[in-house]
Amino acid sequence: MVEEGCRIDVWLWRARFFKTRALAAKVVAAGAVRLTRGGRSERVAKPAKALRLGDELIFAFAGRLRAVRVEALGERRGPSCEARALYCALENS
Repeated sequence: MVEEGCRIDVWLWRARFFKTRALAAKVVAAGAVRLTRGGRSERVAKPAKALRLGDELIFAFAGRLRAVRVEALGERRGPSCEARALYCALENS
């Protein structure tokens, strides 16, 4: 079975940007995450928004802006080496 999408709050938690899924959902609900898909950028306000491979995210993390591209959706919140394989940092990050 091929997974087509993943909730944005779940993905941010799996990629270890946030310690809990609830914290990731709170940041998304506050409108602090921007999603770029197919050259079109939008502010995400719902944690249930589906991410797809190739999507780009910009969000505040640890006091600075992070820009990442989704490389994999992941199946679980694993160790940090597994989490780093879910994304690649963009140059302007």
